[in-house]
Amino acid sequence: MCGIVGILGTHEVAPLILEALKRLEYRGYDSAGIATLDGGDLDRRRAVGKLINLSDRLVHDPLPGKTGIGHTRWATHGAPTEANAHPHQKGPVAVVHNGIIENYRALRAELSGSNFESETDTETVAHLCAHYMAEGLPPRDAALATIARLEGAFALCFLFEGEDDLIVAARKGSPLAIGHGEGEMFVGSDAIALAPLTDRITYLEEGDHAFVTRSGVEILDENQAPVTRAETRIEARAAVIDKAGYKHFMAKEIHEQPVVFTEALGRYAPGAAPVFPEALDFTRFDRIVLVACGTGYYSCLTAKYWFEQVAGLPCEVDVASEFRYREPPVAPRTLALFVSQSGETADTLAALRYMRGRADLVASLVNVGTSSIARESDVALAIMAGVEVSVASTKAYVNQLGVLALLALHAAGQRGVMTPAELSAEIEALRHLPEQMRHVLALEPRIAAIATRLAEAKSALFLGRGVMYATALEAALKLKELSYIHAEAYASGELKHGPIALIDRSLPVLVFAPHDALFDKTVSNMQEVMARGGQVTLVTDAAGAATASEGTAAVLTLPSAGRLTAPMLYAIPAQLLAYHTAIAKGTDVDQPRNLAKSVTVE
Repeated sequence: MCGIVGILGTHEVAPLILEALKRLEYRGYDSAGIATLDGGDLDRRRAVGKLINLSDRLVHDPLPGKTGIGHTRWATHGAPTEANAHPHQKGPVAVVHNGIIENYRALRAELSGSNFESETDTETVAHLCAHYMAEGLPPRDAALATIARLEGAFALCFLFEGEDDLIVAARKGSPLAIGHGEGEMFVGSDAIALAPLTDRITYLEEGDHAFVTRSGVEILDENQAPVTRAETRIEARAAVIDKAGYKHFMAKEIHEQPVVFTEALGRYAPGAAPVFPEALDFTRFDRIVLVACGTGYYSCLTAKYWFEQVAGLPCEVDVASEFRYREPPVAPRTLALFVSQSGETADTLAALRYMRGRADLVASLVNVGTSSIARESDVALAIMAGVEVSVASTKAYVNQLGVLALLALHAAGQRGVMTPAELSAEIEALRHLPEQMRHVLALEPRIAAIATRLAEAKSALFLGRGVMYATALEAALKLKELSYIHAEAYASGELKHGPIALIDRSLPVLVFAPHDALFDKTVSNMQEVMARGGQVTLVTDAAGAATASEGTAAVLTLPSAGRLTAPMLYAIPAQLLAYHTAIAKGTDVDQPRNLAKSVTVE
């Protein structure tokens, strides 16, 4: 969600912090700020809107100093205003914070004599720390005393007047990393932000507190006992974030899908059968519980069909934000599988922690191998999608599906549901998928033309059956995210149970219908829509187009695909449709309003 950067440097830090914050723009934000120490004096600059506004502010009102902290804020408590922007300062202390302080109202009441300038929970942290310093506690102790009082989720950085060689950092529920340099040290909520500055990273664990100086870092665990956390090297390509000639990151990431899918296939299916860690022995399990949020949830809905139909393994899918509070009973021989692009999604992480000690095995699919979810799983599977910058997930979604499909095949093979020859045939079909993806990407001009008409609508309806139902849900989500057009998705068989009342000549209806065993039933539902004036765009294959295109407003003809490949292939026109509809409407494609890339608070 929000972004944090801290630098104890040897050069002026404001430009370095600003550049690092730009690398965190993909997370989503609506204000930003920087605080520095110059000659021991604490000062800050803040601005609402994009980082260019903060940059302009710094040009006209420079912020000198070789020690500083910075922040991009996504509004939770209080509107996006300069007063609510971070860093927050009270006297000798400035604070930046990701997360939510749940007991801030009680703390504010306790600090009733303080003059609060913002509506935020974070300002309470600065006031509380300043209060402890006024009582005589030195900065380190004041920070620890403050952190001990906080309830909720947080990644925090404290900067203190007169202490130009100290940043105090802490994490509870929100990620935070320490970067190591030569005579310099760094703090970041994301290793991507620190990549141009260092490739040596230490990830703080849950409950850790860190005292960072230019000579190194001292880390205390949640019991305030000194601990050593491993230093890791981040890949050089993590430093590369550019659009590669595309207008938007989303366009680039859509077009990267054939490549990143090939990488995932090479990792988990280098031969005729899937290859996964030994712990993923599906003969051990009688049931799978899949948990995720947002787009990841839709990939899990698709995987439910695969695990049950392909592998004969009962599967339950749940939204993490509901699962964690339902406190469901867990049967013996259960595999718990968590899906998260960032690996930091707060609700998914909380659900994972609930399942630890209850499920026989806790596994995860993540795109960030160093994330909290990956580190806390018994088995973590990288989806190999590479850095995904655009808020709307595209290539990560397709690679989640790819790895889940291979897991279903792996389970089918281990459980004796499929023969080696059948497994080999399915994997061979997956090997042809990147070329089929390129064929679909070549349809972009046609999809853009359909999007131009869709952009005029106030609402849209998406329909699909079987694995295409989850694809319809994902397509509707993408359209909502990017174009702000209301969209609903239904299983086609549910049309007559209410949604058909919405049909008129002004409603675009998009139907995902490969020519499979469910095709005729889907087409029957589509005919009911057209009989009532609904404007249908049919997404199908050549056989389907030959059979059912009459009377439709538009047809998109995709390559023929099977039950495993179709959801990945049909996701691409859904992504392109949402993308070009947003272009036609002039919305912010990579950073849609009110959204953030990594949802690290509830």
